[in-house]
Amino acid sequence: MAKGLKKMQSCLKLVDCVIEVHDARIPLSGRNPLFQETLGLKPHLLVLNKMDLADLTEQQKIMQHLEGEGLKNVIFTNCLKDENVKQVIPVVTELIGSSCRYHRRENLEYCIMVIGVPNVGKSSLINSLRRQHLRKGKAARVGGEPGITRAVMSRIQVCERPLMFLLDTPGVLAPRIESVETGLKLALCGTVLDHLVGEETMADYLLYTLNRHRLFGYVQHYGLGAACDDIERVLKSVAVKLGKTQKVKVLTGTGDVNVIQPNYPEAARDFLRTFRRGQLGPVMLDLDVLRGHPTAETDP
Repeated sequence: MAKGLKKMQSCLKLVDCVIEVHDARIPLSGRNPLFQETLGLKPHLLVLNKMDLADLTEQQKIMQHLEGEGLKNVIFTNCLKDENVKQVIPVVTELIGSSCRYHRRENLEYCIMVIGVPNVGKSSLINSLRRQHLRKGKAARVGGEPGITRAVMSRIQVCERPLMFLLDTPGVLAPRIESVETGLKLALCGTVLDHLVGEETMADYLLYTLNRHRLFGYVQHYGLGAACDDIERVLKSVAVKLGKTQKVKVLTGTGDVNVIQPNYPEAARDFLRTFRRGQLGPVMLDLDVLRGHPTAETDP
C-alpha cells in the first residue's frame, strides 16, 4: 500500500487534477483518508460509480454530508452504461481552470490521476471517457474482482478538446479500516477478495443489512416463504433451490445413513453475486451513517 501511494506521489508533479472513484453504495465510508494527505492540494473530483446498484433516494442528504467534509465536487455515474460520464470532463476542466497550475501553466495538455480503493470502477471510468470523447474502446483492463490494475500506468488519452490524459492507478485500501462494519461493507462491494473475509460471514452481514433496511427482494428472488434472519436457514433454502446439495454418509448406531447436505459456501457465493449484480434491488449500505448512527469504532 505504502509503495503504491509513494508511486502516486512521485507522479504528482505531472498531474493537474485528481479524480477519486468510489462505490455509490458506500458514499460515506471506506474511502482511503491517506489519499488527501498524500496527494496534497490538487483539485479533487469525487466520482461515485455504480449508481445503478445504489438506492439514491436520499442523494441530497449524501451530497450535503460530503459537502460538510469539504467535498463540493461530486458526480454519480454508471460507467458501464456511460451514465453521467459526460459531466466529468467539463467539471475537471473548470477545476483546473480555477486552480494554480504552477510549473504546468504553459502546458496545454491536462494530466489527471485516477485514484480509489480496489474494484470501484477506476478503469471502467477511463474506458467510458474514451468511448464518450474519442469513440474508442478499452485502454484499461477491468474485472469483477480487486487487483486488476497492478501498477501506475502510462498516460491514457481520454479527450482531444481539451487534450487530456489520465493515469490509472492500483486500488489502495486504508492501512486500518475504521470499524468492522466498514470492513464488511467494503467486502460486500468487492474491494477485497471474498475468501479473505469468508463468503458465509459476508452473506450473514448482507442478510442482516437487507432485513435491517427492510429490503426483502431476496425473499422473492429465492422463492422463500418470508423474510428470515437466520443465515443458515436462508443458505439452506438457496442451496436447495440451486440444486447445490450432496449426499453424505453419516455413521449411526444402526449403520450408515445417506443425508442430503446443502453446499453452504456455494449458496453464500450465489447470494453475494446476486446482490452485486443488483438482482436484489438497489441498496444503500451507508444508511446508518446517513441517519446519524455511525458504525462502532474498532478497539485500538
